[in-house]
Amino acid sequence: MVEISLHVLDIVQNSIKAGASLVEIIIDENVADNLLTITVSDNGCGMDSEFLSDVTNPFRTTRTTRKVGLGISMFKSAAELTGGSFEIWSELGKGTGLRAAFVYDSIDRQPLGDMASTMSTVIHANPDIDYVYTHSYNHNTFEFDTREIRTVLGSEISLSQPEVLKWIENYIKNEIENICGGAI
Repeated sequence: MVEISLHVLDIVQNSIKAGASLVEIIIDENVADNLLTITVSDNGCGMDSEFLSDVTNPFRTTRTTRKVGLGISMFKSAAELTGGSFEIWSELGKGTGLRAAFVYDSIDRQPLGDMASTMSTVIHANPDIDYVYTHSYNHNTFEFDTREIRTVLGSEISLSQPEVLKWIENYIKNEIENICGGAI
């Protein structure tokens, strides 16, 4: 994958396949500490300890259409290539979370990519799932929560409507620019 946002997209799709009704994505860009940390957690079906212990193996997958599952192992490798770290946790019946920490100024770190488009894409594909997206840049933070948007829109308007998706994408993009002070 050429950018971190595509890894996030892949991980969120795993959460959706696991039956999650809530997916939380946290991006923490901390230039002072030289870290970019990505955390994704869900309330899906979770994994048993045996599957969890082998989940970063690219030949471990629940898919029946192919025999490899590269998403988590590639995300782990991308973080570790920068000198960063990766951890994953899960509880059967409760959900799964993972955290990838990248050395921010590493020449091997992929660019973060377009998180506004990534969020718009996952909402469009799965508008009935709730998403909480939190983005911090040097301790300046904003949060986007689809539950708040649903409250404003009411039950008659779907998050997948083009006008709503465009607003969501523009809102997230503008908020990222605001907290980054034009540094993106």
